[in-house]
Amino acid sequence: MQMQPEQNLNENTDSEFNIKEAIFPFLSRWPWFILAVFFSLLAAYLYLRYTIPVYAASTTILVKDDKKGGVVSELAALSEMDMMGNIKSTVDNEIEVVKSRTIVEFAIRDLELNVRYTTEGTILTQDLYNQSPIKIVFATKQDFRLPRAYKVEHTSGDNYTLYYPVENKLGTYKFGQVVKSRDGDFTILNTFPGKQESFTITILIDPVARTVQNYKSRLNVELVGEKTSVVSLSITDPVKKRAEDFLNSVTSNYNRDAKEDKEQVFRNTADFIDKRITLIQGELGDVEKSGEAYKKSNQVTDIVSEAGLFLQNATEFEKMFIEVETQLSVVASLRQYVQSASDEDLIPANVLPTSSTEMGSAPTLISEYNTMMLRKNQLIKNATPENRRVTQIQSQLAALKENIISNLDRLRATLQIKRADLAKQQNRLSGKISGVPTQEREYKSIVRQQNLKEALYIYLLEKREETAISLAATAANAKIIDAALAFDKPVSPNRTGIFGIAFGLGLFIPFAIIYIMGLLDTKIHGQRSLEKLSVPFLGDVPRLDVSTELVSNHSRSATAESLRIVRTNLEFMLNEVPEGTAKTIFVTSTIPKEGKTFISVNLGVTIALSGKKVLLIGMDIRNPKLDEYLTLPSKGLTNFLSSKDTDVESYIIKYEGFDNLYVLPPGIVPPNPAELLMGAKVGDMFAKLEKEYDYIIVDTAPVSLVTDTVIVAKYAHSFVYVTRDNHLEKGMLAIPETLYREKRLPNMAMVLNDTYRTNGYGYGYGYGYGYGYGYGYGQEEKKKSWKDKLFGK
Repeated sequence: MQMQPEQNLNENTDSEFNIKEAIFPFLSRWPWFILAVFFSLLAAYLYLRYTIPVYAASTTILVKDDKKGGVVSELAALSEMDMMGNIKSTVDNEIEVVKSRTIVEFAIRDLELNVRYTTEGTILTQDLYNQSPIKIVFATKQDFRLPRAYKVEHTSGDNYTLYYPVENKLGTYKFGQVVKSRDGDFTILNTFPGKQESFTITILIDPVARTVQNYKSRLNVELVGEKTSVVSLSITDPVKKRAEDFLNSVTSNYNRDAKEDKEQVFRNTADFIDKRITLIQGELGDVEKSGEAYKKSNQVTDIVSEAGLFLQNATEFEKMFIEVETQLSVVASLRQYVQSASDEDLIPANVLPTSSTEMGSAPTLISEYNTMMLRKNQLIKNATPENRRVTQIQSQLAALKENIISNLDRLRATLQIKRADLAKQQNRLSGKISGVPTQEREYKSIVRQQNLKEALYIYLLEKREETAISLAATAANAKIIDAALAFDKPVSPNRTGIFGIAFGLGLFIPFAIIYIMGLLDTKIHGQRSLEKLSVPFLGDVPRLDVSTELVSNHSRSATAESLRIVRTNLEFMLNEVPEGTAKTIFVTSTIPKEGKTFISVNLGVTIALSGKKVLLIGMDIRNPKLDEYLTLPSKGLTNFLSSKDTDVESYIIKYEGFDNLYVLPPGIVPPNPAELLMGAKVGDMFAKLEKEYDYIIVDTAPVSLVTDTVIVAKYAHSFVYVTRDNHLEKGMLAIPETLYREKRLPNMAMVLNDTYRTNGYGYGYGYGYGYGYGYGYGQEEKKKSWKDKLFGK
């Protein structure tokens, strides 16, 4: 059955936006938002409570730029010759110098910033910097590759206890005493000898390279304005004084370095360029000669074009090789089939390609074999197997089969020879193709060298002119405009921003989770999912709350009451059935496991309890499920339809415990269910049974999988189409809609099965029942626990 789900369903789609339906999934889970906001704000508070504040310090310097009013303006006419186009501003160059590892390392070594003195507080570890009461001094300059950590415990007097590593006690020493260790001799000094308070301080010594990288990544140097040479230096650090000292040291070291190096750089550059121009000029000529010699020795003119020709030929051979491989597979499969086929089987006649010359006479022999087999089968209908003509044809068939097998063997050998020849051709071309990348790589290397040398030669000529001009410029240095100063208010963490982000995340995270859950939920939920259909709605059946699966006469459960409502509504669908004729109700669904058998059984029981004579027929003969609800014999409908017996009453049983309920079991699963249901015997059976019962309830197969239900639909007065809540995909609702519009299932109406939630509009939240099952004397609704409220159940 071919359906068009999207097209059919969209015809009834309501395009209006329902704001209540849109916001209800979020409002119904308001505890999620409260908890998420609470924990987000709590996490933000804890983060701020245990995070060390970071302060920002900045300084401003003026970089003296003689080029802006000197050489550049005097030689502005040369810009038309593009001789000054690549000269960078002196300010830009000096900014990079200030940020260089060399300047930063000078500052680190001057201030000994790779050595930190910390003490552990109640919550945070405090960095003492210049407030430390002790200082470590090494006898010789040390540059450790790995971090070192010493712990100093001082109680009173001039003695202290030294630990290294932090857990290993080295001994007790006096301040100023030389300590000998594997890392070198060092002395720990008491910087505040007048103070006798006890303290425990950890000395952390980091490798200089790591400390340089740390400070360099935090140092920010930028130009204040495009038309000025004023540069701002800033850095963030947990210790305000250390940030100020670092910036002042960077500025001081930059000035010193600039004065020493500027003039020497220009002189060395000019000498170097002159030497390189002479050298590159000779190398460029050698590379050009190498390219000419390579083409002559390899006898190539255009490597790319020749490689394309090789690849085209290789593609043709590959295509032919695949065709031969395919034919070999077909021949092997056909030979295996012919060899294992019985004397009654036909041989596939359209497998071998008849247009291929290599196929030989195999297709003709197969055609003769099938023709003779059909002739034999025709004779057997009117003669015995011992008939002389039959035995003669049988012997001819055996001979033909041997000829076919022999012919297939010869065909396979021919194809194998052809495959081997194609493989040789491929190998030969592969050798040529594999050599192309080597030639291309080698020649590209020569061309690359030629382009490199040529570009370098031109570049050096340009730089020689630029350097000659730059020699007229004086060395630049910096003037401090504002000394380094750290702000009192920390820049990190931003309390207001963090609390705002935490509050926003507390709202966004549950919103996103609920929204994504709704997007990913493609199941139907509640009667609202069926409102867009034009199919009549009989009612919904909630999830079974009790242990038994059959409705009893005294049952007051929600399931029983809902089935009684369905029974009442169904009467309006059957009011045109003639008097004296059984009202035939077929029950089906879209896919399996939607509860159609459950509805069939309990609907039949409900009607039988009202005093009507009911026959329940299991017509889902492919996958019968009646025996899961009722105790039934193995013989039934399929046994009746497949036999010559005309008395269907012998297969019908009266079900114990119910005075008016009769059951026709489905019987054993047949090999040809569709053919059984298409027979005239089915119509005769319904014509007879309609005179003996008040109601006939028929459990049929799902309509989306097989055509059994559509075949027997003409015998129904009404169809109950069962749809299971939270089970069927929304897109598959187009199937019942199409069936209803095309009137392929007469008098069709829908029942929503397995509803169980009580408070929503979709997205897996339920829908409610409005009128309340049980009418106050059955099961009462359980009070929701806090877990159900939290998860929106």
